[in-house]
Amino acid sequence: MNLMRLTLIDAGGGVSFVAHGEALPALLRACATSPGTIDELLERTEPYYQGLRERIENGLAMFDERNAPGHYETIHGALDAARPEESPLFRIVDEVTREASLRPVKAGAIVINLIDRRIIQLQNGYQEITRNGRGRVFDGERMTERTFVYRLPKDWALVP
Repeated sequence: MNLMRLTLIDAGGGVSFVAHGEALPALLRACATSPGTIDELLERTEPYYQGLRERIENGLAMFDERNAPGHYETIHGALDAARPEESPLFRIVDEVTREASLRPVKAGAIVINLIDRRIIQLQNGYQEITRNGRGRVFDGERMTERTFVYRLPKDWALVP
């Protein structure tokens, strides 16, 4: 299975989750519009990979409900108990979650830093990230035959 750890960072902090690699081109397409926040990135991803934004918003609501500021025992326990590919979505709130956000799962780990406009491929066994690429549209239920292209601006750094 093409599961990847994807970590998104903006000025408000970071979010890390596991998703199918097929979401990656849609995120790259959204990066090409130079979003300033994670919410903008997810909004711009939606036409190409439907449901990702809602899934992340729901996961964040659950995280916030179960983890009070300064009391992160619940997420620590969940990260310890779950296999990496089954780990819950989480906010990066301390060193434990920061380290977990860098842990690859089956197809790898990618960090998208919106502040520095940098895409870091910690490990990528899914597909090479290039400045220009293409992907298939996910309609919320399945991959469709429709495709899209992306072109990352020159101010975005790709770190192998």
